Formats: sequence, C-alpha cells, structure tokens
Amino acid sequence: MNSLLLASLCVSLRAPFLVRFRQRQVLRWFLMFAMGSLLQSAVGGEPVAVGVARVDITPGYPIRLTGYAARKTESEGVFQKLWAKAIAIGAGKDASILITVDNCGVCANVTEEVARRLKEKAGLPRERLAVCSSHTHSAPCIVGFAPNIFAQPIPPEQLATIERYTRELTDGMERAALDALAARKPSRLTWSEGSVGFAGNRRTAGGPVDHSLPVLVVRDLEGKVRALLANYACHCTTLGSGMNKTCGDWAGFAQEEIESQMPGVIALVSIGCGADSNPAPRGGPDAGVGWAKKHAQALAAQVKRLVENKGIGLEAAPDCIFKRIELPYKKHFTRSEWEARAKESGIVGYHAQQYIARLDKGETLPLTLPYAVQSWRFGNQLTMVFLAGEVVVDYALRLKLELDAERIWVTAYANDVPCYIPSKRILNEGGYEAMDSLWYYGRPAQLAPEIEDLIIETVKKMVPPEFHADPK
Repeated sequence: MNSLLLASLCVSLRAPFLVRFRQRQVLRWFLMFAMGSLLQSAVGGEPVAVGVARVDITPGYPIRLTGYAARKTESEGVFQKLWAKAIAIGAGKDASILITVDNCGVCANVTEEVARRLKEKAGLPRERLAVCSSHTHSAPCIVGFAPNIFAQPIPPEQLATIERYTRELTDGMERAALDALAARKPSRLTWSEGSVGFAGNRRTAGGPVDHSLPVLVVRDLEGKVRALLANYACHCTTLGSGMNKTCGDWAGFAQEEIESQMPGVIALVSIGCGADSNPAPRGGPDAGVGWAKKHAQALAAQVKRLVENKGIGLEAAPDCIFKRIELPYKKHFTRSEWEARAKESGIVGYHAQQYIARLDKGETLPLTLPYAVQSWRFGNQLTMVFLAGEVVVDYALRLKLELDAERIWVTAYANDVPCYIPSKRILNEGGYEAMDSLWYYGRPAQLAPEIEDLIIETVKKMVPPEFHADPK
C-alpha cells in the first residue's frame, strides 16, 4: 500500500484535502501494520476467462520521436522495442479489454478507431475498452498528440511518415486486443498494492507525490503467473532529449525486467496521476539509461514481492462505465492579445499564429474540452478509475481521500491525452502544467478551476456508494 513517506510528504501542502489525506494515510499505515499479511492472503474465487497478448509496434524506419521540443531530426534507430499489450477479461458479452501502449500519448482519434473495430469484429461495447499510454518520451509521434510539440511545422515528408506509423499503431492495437480475446482461458485474478519511491514532485521539492504501486496478477488454475499489470504515477522522462532512439524509458525497462525474472509472463505497465512527477534521479551522461534501469529494477522487485504474497482475489469480470464530459476553458484571448502573443518567439508565438489563422478563416474557438472518464468495478473488491490526459497528482490523492483508498486504483493517460489536467491548486500557482503546456497541445486557453470538482464528482457518481469513504 502507499508508504508512510507519501503521508509525510503531504504535511506541507496548502490544499486542505491533502492535509486530511495525510491524516488518513497515517491511520491506514498503522492498521495495515497491525493486520500484517492478512490483507494479502486471499485466494481468487471463481475462475475468470482471461487472455493476454502483445504486438511489436516498433517502427522499422526513421521517424520523429515526440516528447521533447529540442529534437529536430528523425530517429536514429532502436534502443528498445516498443509494444502494444492487451489483457482481455471475461467471457462473451462480459469481455473487457485493457491495452497498454509504449507511446507518449495515444489520443481519442486512435482509441476510438480501435474501439469501432472491436465493436464491429468482436461486439465489444465502448465502455469495455481502456487504452493506457506509458507516456515514454522516446516513442514516435502519432497523429493527434501534442501537434505543436516542436513549435514549428513538421516537414511534409516527415508528417507522411507519422501518418503511416499512426495507421500501423492502430492496426497493432487492434491485433493485440483480438489476440488477447482469442487467448482467453480460465484464470484467477488477484490484486495488491505496494510502493516505489523514485517519483519526485517536479514543481516543488518535497511536494506531493503518489508512490503507490497497484498490481493486477493473472494466474492459470495451477497458480502459474501468466501476466500482470502494474501502475505507477511518474513521468516516463528518465531519458533526455539526447536519446533519439526508440525506448520505453523506465516503464519499458520495468516490463523487460519483470519478464526476465518471470519467464513466460507478459508484463504491462500503465501510469497513474504523475503529470507533475519526474523520475529522480534522471538524465546524465548516458541520457539517463542507467537511472531508467535502476528505477525499473526497484519497481520489478516490489512487483515480485507482491506476486509472492498472492494478493486479494477478484471473483468476476468488471462492470464498466464510460462517460464523456466537457471541461470549460478560461476566457479566450482577444484578437489584440493574440496579435501581441504572435510577435513572441518559441511556442507562444507559434501557437498564437495558428489561432490567428483560424480566426481569419472565420472559425469559432471551442469553449470546452471533451474529456473521457471511465471506471471498471470488480464486484466490491476493486474499482479502477481511468482519467484522460496528463493528470496531476492532486486528483489521485483527493479520490483516495473521498473514496475508499483500499479499493481504488487510479490510472491517467487513459483513452485520450488531450493536454495536462491541472488541479485548482496548480492553476492558482501557475507554471508549465497550468498554462505553458497547453500551447504545445494546441489548446486555445487555460482550463478553468472548476474542472477539478467536475472530474471528481463525475468519478464519484460512477462509483457505487459502498466505495465512498466514511464521512467520519
């Protein structure tokens, strides 16, 4: 479960809910200490049909890698393969599919095309597909994600390559999902939670983080591990822009490390609300490869411990809900403000020039941002929450305060990555996550402070009352 360190880090925070979260976490830690291994001793109940699969999505040609504006050329080879991996849970109409993708951000244009194909070919309802990006900054650009990342136009021949890879990635994700459906067989599901400490708040030294490491394990009926999914709230930015080869960063190395320790296992990694957390340490003379491997080893060691402790059995395929809501923007810039910004250098000027061109065409700028929220509930034992975008840590900490932290798993970068999703606290403080990042994503304005309550209340309405925290 979340470490006592997480609780202690929250003490200096100004947001009241984070102070209350610290108090609850301290109590939670002592209760867990007293209960010892009892929470980890349950055995799965009735078998559930589960299939797992993976598809190599490494480009076989040079392509612009995304994540860093400093990159000016196409990729220079492969440092590590990239994968789309899928877990299919449940039989017949109850099947659900979770796909993890080694990419900076799979946006709605790709996710919804995969969902459409799976509906057509397998009868899969939209709410039963979740797509989770690893957010590695050493993966190819794809259509839809952060279109202004380089603060300048992408040459036509490079854009054609990006469009080609986007089509291939879409096909690979579909194939992984269908292969997982075809590979289903009776299995047992368990989950448990540990902690890893390499995520550090990148805005404020000693600021809030979420060190929790929830893990879902798939075993065959003889008890052998077939696959597992681990989730950690941290940017995949151990590697710097000097790495111009494909690589999964710490998440990719963690998958390799787990699979090397557990032959035959397919390991998947998703990312929690880590938009304002970076790996610590990161970078260095080897572009951060050494640190990425060390972080991966720390995560894999914790996963191994959790697998050995068995975990809490999940007895059914999940009940799924998917909703789209609209997040309001703050007031748009006026024409004169756009024109003043267009004279600036870098991303501010480039962003403004694009919007002036849109205004000149007579376009009406959007007042809201479409936003995806999803939940998967495994009986009364666990609810997975999937939030779109680069979600800051305050959302996970608040959800774990207002819902039952013992049964909530929060994943970000899910189903769409439209931009950063800042909290009220961060919007008040300002900075990259609150404002500057929006220009790289091509958004017209900052998001309004009320988005935090809107997202939190949407999640709470999707989660049954028995998962809500005791008001006391």
